[in-house]
Amino acid sequence: MGAFSIWHLVIILLIVVALFGTAKLRHVGSDLGSAIKGFRSAVKEEEEKKEIVGHTIDADVQPSKEHETINR
Repeated sequence: MGAFSIWHLVIILLIVVALFGTAKLRHVGSDLGSAIKGFRSAVKEEEEKKEIVGHTIDADVQPSKEHETINR
């Protein structure tokens, strides 16, 4: 019996709407959505940078056959 029922959630929602009003909640929702979009785009940019840098590092690290014969 410790879990919330649907009626508990409806009452909490009504209290939140009564305290903040629908206009303020709408602004909070749009601000939260734009923050999530910004976070996702930043993560995507960082992943693209890592891929570019990773390909560059892999190309620099791979020794050529000339170096292998000299070291042996």
